[in-house]
Amino acid sequence: MRIALGVQYDGAAYCGWQSQPHGKTVQDELERALCEFAQTPLQTIVAGRTDTGVHGLGQVVHFDTDLERTPFSWVRGTNAFLPSTVAVQWAQTMPDAFHARFSAFERTYYYVLYVHPVRSPMLSGRAGWIHTPLDVDAMRAAAACLIGEHDFSAFRSSECQAKTPVKHLYQIDIRQQGHYVHFRFRANAFLHHMVRNLMGCFVAVGRGRYPAEWLADVLASRDRNQAAPTFMPDGLYLAQVGYPEEFAVPAAETGSVPWSAIWRDE
Repeated sequence: MRIALGVQYDGAAYCGWQSQPHGKTVQDELERALCEFAQTPLQTIVAGRTDTGVHGLGQVVHFDTDLERTPFSWVRGTNAFLPSTVAVQWAQTMPDAFHARFSAFERTYYYVLYVHPVRSPMLSGRAGWIHTPLDVDAMRAAAACLIGEHDFSAFRSSECQAKTPVKHLYQIDIRQQGHYVHFRFRANAFLHHMVRNLMGCFVAVGRGRYPAEWLADVLASRDRNQAAPTFMPDGLYLAQVGYPEEFAVPAAETGSVPWSAIWRDE
């Protein structure tokens, strides 16, 4: 029997998603809780492996088991053994054809950036921060060249294990709201550190260090050394994973973070 789970987590507390020998990870916590509840080891497959400090609002995993439990039991039972920084939001029995990673056709990330002369301790680990004003229109103009299918090697981590750097970036939205600038990235898939590397470039353009046209040159170079440094992970959230309708995967509970309301009209 194949079971899918929707998982939320505060990534600030973890060394990323993927299990590591010497690091505290979300996968370790989830599989430990599943083992406690099911009284047998269960190995999870994830839709997208988030980095250290990156949060999950709509993460999806699956595992196979012979145990028969109701979806409600998987949720409540697993959460009973999870720390406050991780919670299963839903559980659903899936056909064998479902795969948390390979069945997904798109992913959506949010980035929340706090723009203020002074950092806020209340936003530590929850939002990125920049102390200088940003030209939002320039960032929007820079983003236009990225839409479509491209080789994103210039924004790829040296540790990236993806088979190809070619990805299809469907959408980048940038909205300003008070002291915050909200970003939404939607693509078929993302490379390791891709969104954070793009954020570094957007901030560089927004601060006036480069013109908007510079980002097209960086993209065309396919050279990571031409791009800006990787930006902080604090404000990055895996918001939604898209699957074919036949699997009826529940929508992510993004309303658990108040600022997500900025995207609710779409």
